[in-house]
Amino acid sequence: MRRRLVVVFLVPLVAILLFLGGAAGWGAARSIQQAFYAEQLGDLAYFVTSARQSLRSGSPAVVDAEVRRFEEVYGIDVMVFDLSGTVWAAGDAAPTVLSEDDAERVRLALSGRRAEPPGLVFPGIVADAALVEPVFDDGDVIGAVLVSGDVAAPRTAVLQQILMLSAIAALLIAVGVLLVFRLARWVLSPIRRLDEAMVAIERGEMDARVAEDTGPPELRRMTTVFNGMADQIERVMTRQQEFAVNASHELRNPLNALLLRVEHLATGLGGEWNDDVEETREEGRRMVRILETLLGLARGGRSDSTFSAVDLATLAVRRVDAWREVAAQRGIELRVSGSQPQMIVTDRTIVESALDAVIDNAVKYSPPASVVEVVTRRDGGMCAIVVRDHGPGLSDEQAASATDRFWRSESTDQLPGSGLGLAIASDLLSSIGGELAVSSVDGGGLAVSLRLSDGDAP
Repeated sequence: MRRRLVVVFLVPLVAILLFLGGAAGWGAARSIQQAFYAEQLGDLAYFVTSARQSLRSGSPAVVDAEVRRFEEVYGIDVMVFDLSGTVWAAGDAAPTVLSEDDAERVRLALSGRRAEPPGLVFPGIVADAALVEPVFDDGDVIGAVLVSGDVAAPRTAVLQQILMLSAIAALLIAVGVLLVFRLARWVLSPIRRLDEAMVAIERGEMDARVAEDTGPPELRRMTTVFNGMADQIERVMTRQQEFAVNASHELRNPLNALLLRVEHLATGLGGEWNDDVEETREEGRRMVRILETLLGLARGGRSDSTFSAVDLATLAVRRVDAWREVAAQRGIELRVSGSQPQMIVTDRTIVESALDAVIDNAVKYSPPASVVEVVTRRDGGMCAIVVRDHGPGLSDEQAASATDRFWRSESTDQLPGSGLGLAIASDLLSSIGGELAVSSVDGGGLAVSLRLSDGDAP
C-alpha cells in the first residue's frame, strides 16, 4: 500500500512540476528571442535609412563607414545590396558568397517582400540568424539590407535559463519525494501499528494492543475490532492454558495411583506375568510423557520436544504390538513390514502419539476380518510410516479435508468419533517439522503417511 500511495502522490506532482518547468523554459526562450530580434529590427531600421540615402546619392561611402564601424563595435555583419543584387557596402568580415538561405532572403527583399524571421533559438539548434529588409524609395525597391547577428549570446542565455529551471525542478522534485514519503508514512502509521500488534500476538505477546484514539476515523473502528479480537483470543488462550493445567493435575494423580497399584499387584503375581507387568509399566510411563507433551503444546503452542535417535521400524513394531489385541477384538489383523532400520532424530513421544491416532482411525473404520498394514520406508529425503487400511476410503476431495478438525465423512457418521484423530496427528507432526499425508488407494481403503525429514538422521 505504501508503494501505491507514493505512486499516487508522486506521479501527479512530478508531472505538474515538469509541465510548469517546460512552460517556464518555453516562455524564457521566447522572451530572449523576442528581445534579440527586437534589437536586430532596430539595427535593420537604422541601416535601411542610411542605405536609402547612399543608394539615392549613388555613393557607397555614405553607408560604408557606418557598416564597418558597427561591425567593429558590435560584431554584427551588415550588408547593403543594390537593385541588381550586387553588394553595395559591407564590413570587412562579411562573407563574399551568401548561403542559399540568405541569398533567397535577399532575392525576396529585392522583389519587395520581407523574409520570415527564424524560429526559436534553442541551444545547439540554430546557428546564425539573418534578417533582410527591402529599401524603398517612393514606393520602388532600390536595394536591400541584410543584418546577420550572432546567436551565441541568446543561445547562452536560453541555456542558462534551462539549466536554472532544471535545477529548480530537480530540487522541487527531491523535496516533493521527501514530502510524499513522509506523507505516506503518516497516512499508513495506524496500519503499521496494527501490523506490529498482529506480529506481536503471533510471537505470543497476547497483551499487544493498539490505541483506539489515534488515526483517521475510518481506521478507528478497525482498531476497536482488532483489540476486541485480541481480547477474545487472549481469553481463549488463557482458558486453554487453565484447562491444560487443571487436566494435568487431575489426570496425573489418578495415573500415578494406577502405576502404584500396578507395582503393588506385581508383587503378588508369578514370573509368567513379568512381561505383561513391564508392558503395563511402559504404557503408564508413555501416558505420562504424552500428558507432558500435550501440556507443553497447550501452554505455548509448541512442545519442548526431546529429540533423540529413533528407529522408526522398531517404533512401528512396538505400537502395532500394543494395538494388536484391540484390533483382534474387531477381527482385524495388524501387519508390519519394512523391518530394515530407519534411523532418524526426532521426538519419540510425538511420533508414537501421532501413530497411535492413525492406527486407531484405521482400526475404527476397517471392516471386520480385514487387514491393516503398517509399513516403514525411506521416500527421497523423508522417512515415512504408512498405515494402509481396507475401509470405505475417501475421494480425493475428502482426503484433502481429512485432517481438518471435526471433519467426518458422511458415510461414517453412524460410527462413534469426534473427527479429531487425524487432525491431532497432523498438529503433532507439524510441531516437529513433519507432515501427515492422506491419500486414497486403488482397490479401496486409505493410506495415511507420517512423513519426517531425515536431514538429521544419524
